[in-house]
Amino acid sequence: MEFILLAVGLVVGGIAGVFGGIAYRKKLAAKAEQNIKNAEQEARKIVNEAIKSAEEKKREAKLEAKEEILRERTNFDNELKERRRDISNQERNLQAKEQKLDKKQEQLEEKDELANKRIKDVETLRQETAELKNAQLKNLERIAGLSIEEAKVQLLKDIEMELDHAKAERIKSYEEHLASESEAMAREVIGNAIQRCASDHVTEATVSVVVIPSDEMKGRIIGREGRNIRTLEQLTGVDLIIDDTPEAITLSSFDPVRREVARLALEKLITDGRIHPTRIEEMVEKVKKEVDQVIKKQGERAIFETGVRGIHPELIKLMGRMHYRRSYGQNVLQHSIEVALLAGHLAAEIGGVDVAMAKRAGFLHDIGKAVDREMDGTHTALGVELATKYREGSEVIHAIESHHGDVELKTTIAAIVMAADAISAARPGARRENMEHYIKRLEDLEKLAGGFKGVERAFAVQAGREVRVVVKPEIVTDDQMTLLAHEMTKKIEEDLTYPGQVKVHIIRETRHIAIAK
Repeated sequence: MEFILLAVGLVVGGIAGVFGGIAYRKKLAAKAEQNIKNAEQEARKIVNEAIKSAEEKKREAKLEAKEEILRERTNFDNELKERRRDISNQERNLQAKEQKLDKKQEQLEEKDELANKRIKDVETLRQETAELKNAQLKNLERIAGLSIEEAKVQLLKDIEMELDHAKAERIKSYEEHLASESEAMAREVIGNAIQRCASDHVTEATVSVVVIPSDEMKGRIIGREGRNIRTLEQLTGVDLIIDDTPEAITLSSFDPVRREVARLALEKLITDGRIHPTRIEEMVEKVKKEVDQVIKKQGERAIFETGVRGIHPELIKLMGRMHYRRSYGQNVLQHSIEVALLAGHLAAEIGGVDVAMAKRAGFLHDIGKAVDREMDGTHTALGVELATKYREGSEVIHAIESHHGDVELKTTIAAIVMAADAISAARPGARRENMEHYIKRLEDLEKLAGGFKGVERAFAVQAGREVRVVVKPEIVTDDQMTLLAHEMTKKIEEDLTYPGQVKVHIIRETRHIAIAK
């Protein structure tokens, strides 16, 4: 029973709670509806106020825009007025300039008319002048007896003679000045150098003939079926010429060292008396060693006499070989020693030049002659090759390649070596030539000098060191003599080979002959 009552109570309480919740929800809904209405009224109020505010701002913006437009329009009107004033001023200026231009154009037209009138006057005057000139030229031709072309030729000839005269005067003046300044100094320097060079000037003759005690010895030298002479020629590289010359055998070879070996070996064989191939071979080997020793000693002697230090041993041997080499009869080793001493003395006299380097360059200037019979090339080119190979200095190499004028002189030492070489080779008695070459050289010199225009005769004198040229006075003038001398010396330098120097004398002589009756 209690349980039923409890259940009934719970049901009644639940129903009462439901109805109470419904009532409470209705109350809340009514309240919410009232809030919504209030919010709508407030929103309408806010919107109305916003509309009013926007309309007021719109009116204000319109007013401000109208004011701004008014200001801009005012400024534009003012600026437009300014521009109109400027344009008006420019128009006035342009009008003034146009008026000025019109005036200038009128003036130019007046000047143009005046210029045309003057041109016509000048043309008329020119025609009158040309007619007068032609009349004067005809009058001059009649008076002078020359046509215009002939007068031009005569005028050009006179001008050419005046130019030749001026050129000759300048050359003479330069030569006189140069001679007065340099001749005395050059004579003193070279004279002092030659005096200080006290080397012996002995020309050694090339031995090419071996004297034998009797003609019977010729047969022994030839040997059975020529085996002895063949062996000797093969071992030495020298040709033995056995002819009808009594008690003499001629040795022929381009190499002086080989010829010396053959000469000494043959003399020793003749003295010994035992002549057969084995003995010849032994004797040639022995003599070769002796000659090598002589070459070494001669090279060392040259080093000692010149005082040159630091020469490579191979160069010393090559210098010693030149003891057997001769040029126009002058011993090349002795010539090299002499050039070294002269170069050293010249360097000392001039001053400011390395004396030791000058002596070294002078000593080695002909080193190429030690091998020019065995190798292809000139002795200057071979000398440069040898000096470069054994690391000689650039000044020495340049002196070697330029001492015959093959290249341009660039150093003082090279010029000194060239001068010392010329002094040593050109001094009296230093060299000799055979008669045929000597006569041929003189003939070539006279022929070359006689080939110039206006030369009447040419004579080579002073052993070919001087040529005297007689010119025709009606062709060669006094002024042209100087030019002719320079052209002739240049031609001699280019075409002829000669020791030392050649002096050219030009002689012009005018003779007038009258006979009194």
